[in-house]
Amino acid sequence: MSRLTDRFITLKAEGRAAFIPFITGGDPDYATSLDILKGLPDAGADIIELGMPFSDPSADGPAIDQASQRAIKAGGGLTKTLDMVTEFRAGDSTTPIVLMGYFNPLLRYGIDAFCAAAAKAGVDGLIIVDLPPEEDAELKGPLEKAGLHLIRLATPTSNGERLARIAKGASGFLYYVAVAGITGQKSAEASDIGAAVARIRAVTDIPVAVGFGIKTPEAAAGVARVADAAVVGSAIVGEIAARLDENGTPRLNLAQEVLDFVASLAKGVKGARA
Repeated sequence: MSRLTDRFITLKAEGRAAFIPFITGGDPDYATSLDILKGLPDAGADIIELGMPFSDPSADGPAIDQASQRAIKAGGGLTKTLDMVTEFRAGDSTTPIVLMGYFNPLLRYGIDAFCAAAAKAGVDGLIIVDLPPEEDAELKGPLEKAGLHLIRLATPTSNGERLARIAKGASGFLYYVAVAGITGQKSAEASDIGAAVARIRAVTDIPVAVGFGIKTPEAAAGVARVADAAVVGSAIVGEIAARLDENGTPRLNLAQEVLDFVASLAKGVKGARA
């Protein structure tokens, strides 16, 4: 059984949803990002989504786009992101880590080589936002060979037939993008999310995580009442950006202050069904 599957089984037995925070690997620099990554489990993260920096993150809004640019400027990339996971695993062998990113860097690295390297580092799955089900076969095989999950995305425009196709090849969990458009913009209504989760559960029994537009503990709690996981990204990345000086240098206590914000989100998720 994978770490990811085991975590969802455990949380289901506890009667609560998972909290999944997102950060970009290497933002604002390697050392600070690693400090945040290592602190996420104690701050309440059940699963971690770690962004692979990319120069043209077309599905992401300004917050995550700028985080990628900061990470790249500081020397970040695929190799450094995997290095972060390796260092994280030296102290944590149980918290699942899912990498999120775009297909082009994987192609440049080499798909088989990357999947093998990711598995060796301790990655549990991949979310590749610009790779639809019709085009992910060349990634799916190497991922399965490496023992990694392929986590697919569904959107508000995915109809029943489309949802069935998306769910058929997904594993680990299915990521529901709650709003049309880029990350960090508008938020979806709780009633709309509930209806969408019900439609997804009609075609698959894998867990459903909901992300995009969740910015507060209250919003995270609302998602956690109807979905299997709540994902928060832009709001956390925004907290990192707010603690950089005019030169982009981290201010004192940046990592701890960001982790305190993460803990407030986690508290909202964990108390949602109480």
